[in-house]
Amino acid sequence: MKHPEIEKRIKDLLGKMTLEEKVGQLHQAGGSIVGAFDLSLEEILTMVQDGRMTEEEAHKMISEAKRDWHEDDLRAGRIGSYLGLVGSEEMNRMQHIAVEETRLGIPLINGFDVIHGFRTITPIPLAESCAWDMDLWEHTARMSAEEAAAAGIHMTFSPMVDVSKDPRWGRIAESAGEDALLNGLYGEAKVKGYQTDDLARHDALAACVKHFAAYGAAEGGRDYNRVDMSPQRFEEEYLPSYERAVKAGARAVMPAFNDLSGVPCSVNKKLLTDILRKRWGFDGMTISDANAIAECINHGIAADRRDAARQALNAGMDMDMTSGCFLDHVKELVETDEVSMERLDEAVGDILRLKFELGLFDDPYRSDAEREKAAMLTPAHRALAREAARKSMVLLKNDGLLPLKEGLRIGLAGALASDGDEMCGTWAGIVQPGDCRSIRDGLEVEQISYDRVTEGPLPDCDVFLCAIGEGKNESGEAASRASLELRDEDIALLKRLKASGKPVVAVVFAGRPLCLGPAIECAGAILMAWHPGTEAGPAILDLLFGRANPSARLTAGFPAATGQCPSLYYDHIRTGRPAGKFKYTSKYLDAPVEPLFPFGFGLSYTDYQYSDISASQTKDGIHAEITVQNTGDRAGDEIVQCYFRDPVARRVRPVRKLAAFEKIALRPGESKRVSFDIPDTALGYFDPDMNFIIDDGLIEIHIGANARDTLRADVNFIRENQAPAANTSRP
Repeated sequence: MKHPEIEKRIKDLLGKMTLEEKVGQLHQAGGSIVGAFDLSLEEILTMVQDGRMTEEEAHKMISEAKRDWHEDDLRAGRIGSYLGLVGSEEMNRMQHIAVEETRLGIPLINGFDVIHGFRTITPIPLAESCAWDMDLWEHTARMSAEEAAAAGIHMTFSPMVDVSKDPRWGRIAESAGEDALLNGLYGEAKVKGYQTDDLARHDALAACVKHFAAYGAAEGGRDYNRVDMSPQRFEEEYLPSYERAVKAGARAVMPAFNDLSGVPCSVNKKLLTDILRKRWGFDGMTISDANAIAECINHGIAADRRDAARQALNAGMDMDMTSGCFLDHVKELVETDEVSMERLDEAVGDILRLKFELGLFDDPYRSDAEREKAAMLTPAHRALAREAARKSMVLLKNDGLLPLKEGLRIGLAGALASDGDEMCGTWAGIVQPGDCRSIRDGLEVEQISYDRVTEGPLPDCDVFLCAIGEGKNESGEAASRASLELRDEDIALLKRLKASGKPVVAVVFAGRPLCLGPAIECAGAILMAWHPGTEAGPAILDLLFGRANPSARLTAGFPAATGQCPSLYYDHIRTGRPAGKFKYTSKYLDAPVEPLFPFGFGLSYTDYQYSDISASQTKDGIHAEITVQNTGDRAGDEIVQCYFRDPVARRVRPVRKLAAFEKIALRPGESKRVSFDIPDTALGYFDPDMNFIIDDGLIEIHIGANARDTLRADVNFIRENQAPAANTSRP
């Protein structure tokens, strides 16, 4: 909600600004690389993409070169924000120019991709989502904000809440997986953690929700590719996660690179004005993704940079990230009435509002070198990173091999077992070499005996730990894959270890689900470690040796073969010929229909038994209950998942849909009665005419340990008659 005093200050300031100064506020600048010639980061990336520069040359140039932050443009009022200016000393220097050496003294806002940590790196979002733990998500965001704010950052381009149903897409690593509810809850928790209840706090960051909208549905899993879908699917499966994060109070939103049904999101007025502003009441700032406005020319919807600037600003874009289209053309567009002064003032007002909310006008220098140094990689932060990693790793297979007994001699195999830098994953803040601890580091710190597996004879050991999977650069942005199969050398290593007759534990590092068939054949246990961050090695050893009980559950199904993608997600639409033994049904000739590991799946060192499910209608929806008992001999945390199915509807509906979940702690032998209240709106959907409706009739409630293994209760749901209906229960 807008604050009257801030709105008055915005109005007064707008009245003093020249047209040129207003345009300058719309421009976010990046630091150009200073070398033999002047290049922006975007130009370097383009040169790598088209082969004019190798990745090694680009990395060397970026790491060794100085940055030109265009101080003359800043003094002239041509910059309103910076991208990626890291360090309190440098930020304060630039802020001093903005506040003391420009006519109106308008402070800068500095943005950075703080995705899963700043200096202390937590698991990639896809991994952390497997904890199904909103408190954890909020706490790790809080830690990230403390470190980043101390380094002069004001805004993070996070959370990413793109529902991602296709693991071929590299940026699934940055999402909370394939479900809209989980992505929304993840985004809500992150917004709260970054922003707190007072953006003016020195340790707060403004959250920028991205990528609006449906970026995770890129065709074929190819990054930046088209998205074309029905309005019903868009509203039900992709839009809700953004809405939840926005309504949690996020103060910025970033439109996606992709087009949505033919209109690039950067110039999509339906998204940026009709949905975001008018329907949801958003009054924060919108900012393009890097160079995305200029790329509307490549899309073929803008004739040139001037046309792209006109369309984007009129659609509802406020700030242009690095392309310079607004800076170069908006003044003329206003003078020719192609963009109204009212629209320009709205955009500038949105930017100024965020700067006022951050307290930058009254307190522009929010950190210093001493505070910055003290905030980074503290023991408390390392402890939280270790906890997050433990809670994010999913035990996929265990033939009784785990937990390992203390005193065993380990045979350590695979390059990823010893490379701490690979543990951080994609978009890993400002991680420094040596920050992240590998399995090998953990073994050495704990003085656990191990031998490394080399090309020569296998060492004489009790058990092999085999690290396989992807490196940090093999997932993330611009890292789509046509094949999700394990690499040949990983398969060969697994077979070699199995042939020894010694037990094998496979530890899988990756930023996406992979096809793990060979690992299942060769290993007695499989731990999906993802890219777990700073405390990777210690957290892995905590789980392997049983100091902690695995509790994570998958938020994206794992394919048996790449060709199943993208159709293996748990909430797929029902067909007229569901898969079966009969030939003429919806299946593959050469691969199963079901995922290798389903959504919600994960093992523990104890066992849980579900019983006595019940469900009934309430005044506001459906109330469901189930009893869960820990039948093993270890304490553990179970994630109880509640799904529903609408078997007869006015439009084809999913086979089931996640409605709620609860994470419970159970001692050995302990039972708990777990209850869920599902609002009737959660049961609704959009009919063929885009009317939101809620059906009367049978609703199936499914509760269990994952999307596949559940018990069922039926409710005869009748909205006109609010009296609870009798239900039947059956497995």
